[in-house]
Amino acid sequence: MRIFRTLSFGLVVVVALGLGSCCSGGSQVKTESKTTTTTLGSELKDLKDAYDQGIISEREYNQAREKLIKERTKGN
Repeated sequence: MRIFRTLSFGLVVVVALGLGSCCSGGSQVKTESKTTTTTLGSELKDLKDAYDQGIISEREYNQAREKLIKERTKGN
């Protein structure tokens, strides 16, 4: 009877450790990479907001704006 309890306890511990590491996040958690897509309009608006708030200069704003438009309208 004592051997049965010992084996049962061992089995419970192994199962608990196995489930704990797979469900609790453990060290083998795989994360999915997410792709975020923005529109040209939203990027231009964000850029304009940065300029209006003084985060970037007029020169930086114009350069970034031209670059965005050129990249996004390539092939159109």
